[in-house]
Amino acid sequence: MASPRPFQPLRGVRIVSLALNLPGPAALMRLHALGARCLKVEPPGPGTTPSGRPISGDPMGQYDIGAYNTLHEGVRVVTMDLKTERGRAQLGKELARADLLLTSFRPSALAKLGLAWATLHKAYPQLSMVEVVGAPSERAEEPGHDLTYLAEAGLVTGTELPPTLLADMAGALMASEAALACVLQARASGKGQHREVALASAAHWLALPRSWGMTLPSGPVGGAHAGYRVYPCKDGRVAFAALEPHFAHSLFQVAGLPPPDARAPFAPSARAAIAAWAAGKTRRQLDALAEKHDIPLLTLK
Repeated sequence: MASPRPFQPLRGVRIVSLALNLPGPAALMRLHALGARCLKVEPPGPGTTPSGRPISGDPMGQYDIGAYNTLHEGVRVVTMDLKTERGRAQLGKELARADLLLTSFRPSALAKLGLAWATLHKAYPQLSMVEVVGAPSERAEEPGHDLTYLAEAGLVTGTELPPTLLADMAGALMASEAALACVLQARASGKGQHREVALASAAHWLALPRSWGMTLPSGPVGGAHAGYRVYPCKDGRVAFAALEPHFAHSLFQVAGLPPPDARAPFAPSARAAIAAWAAGKTRRQLDALAEKHDIPLLTLK
């Protein structure tokens, strides 16, 4: 039986992107997966490789070509020098038939290129625009990157770097969401729409559970709950996610502990008991117990 065709609500929608590095291209990758016809415009690169291949004008194409290739699969990439009249004319032809422009420049840089929203909307009334910026509104000119936005949101708690680029990827999701909203509203109104997506705001969105206290060390998913923690086991580690009462009941039962009431999982003695029990089990034993007793866990090397 043939696999069903993927749902592509943006089939027929044309998107032009000037966005470099990670958030913009990651958003474009998702929009392409939804059926949009995507064009990526890059500035001229710094020459060619020893083999003669042009070097990408997107910094990611220079420092991580593997990630760059994944992000741009199915996307048509062209080079335009927007600092020249010829480059701006080339871009103008593309914008005249596009539905949406995606950018990641500071507002001052867009203004210099004649791409500020007021100017753009006057020249191309049908065109919508999503601007990916670092910080929102009046702070959009400030320099920053994923790490600074996460730190500002309270998501960098030590000197270790976060395990992934959370603000960039959350910003990409918000940018693709904003693009969908623009397309829908433009279809309804007949006029192009404008949205700003700030990576700092994306980081603060991700940090909401922490601001509520949920992921603090004293919170239910921050380590205080004995059934929602990572423990050493005999040949690795085990991540338990037995948060709901029925899951906690099953975990306590297999660990040889009395059936818990609402507060029992938060007792230090419960954490110590499960830690001691897990330390004596192998990953294979824990996996078997999880399957038999319906306990959400994942064993790790």
